[in-house]
Amino acid sequence: MRLDKFLANSGIGTRKEVKEILKNKKVSVNNVFVKDGKIHVDEEKDIVKYENKIINYKPFVYIMMNKPAGVISATEDSHHKTVIDLLNDEYRTYDIFPVGRLDIDTEGLILLTNDGILSHNLLSPKKHVDKKYYVKIAKKLNENDIKILENGIKLEENFVTKKAKVEIISEDLCENDDNQVYITISEGKFHQVKKMLEAVNNKVCYLKRVSFGKLKLDDLALGEVKEVNLEDII
Repeated sequence: MRLDKFLANSGIGTRKEVKEILKNKKVSVNNVFVKDGKIHVDEEKDIVKYENKIINYKPFVYIMMNKPAGVISATEDSHHKTVIDLLNDEYRTYDIFPVGRLDIDTEGLILLTNDGILSHNLLSPKKHVDKKYYVKIAKKLNENDIKILENGIKLEENFVTKKAKVEIISEDLCENDDNQVYITISEGKFHQVKKMLEAVNNKVCYLKRVSFGKLKLDDLALGEVKEVNLEDII
């Protein structure tokens, strides 16, 4: 791997900043100062230091975020704040993107990474990765509604949802006159949870994703992020 890429991928700086850092003799490879970013280094064997501190190479980052409503699941947008805008500067040198999407008005867990293979595997319908949502709905679900939701619903001409899981949290009306349920699905079609409830003549009043695969939102505040390990995800 080229040294400049190694440094950028390690969060030292952008390619432009790395060029200046190298020029100022702040980087050494195996205790020899290097100014040429084009040289190749072995990320597992070579000892690369920045300002005399060893760089532990980290090719991929995995970030769990509690996305607030009003923020879109995209890398850039001219009209709305994106999930990338909520990240600290330490991640700006990584080409990070959201894994899948949450609607602009949906809150909750979204995973951000620069690991394309992981993203593909998590989003592949063949992998059956569960996504659990906390939902406030307009009216109580009856037994038949639950059966329909759990067994699969035809939402489009060529799309029938896979089996889902519905858990009733409270059958008593809460302060907002909403009932509360958990719905777990293994797909992520556009507005899927909303469309599923519309199919049983109901309506989503509030939607929040609370888990994605092995990841659980826990006590992350809205807008907060937490770096996680690959083992926490799969």
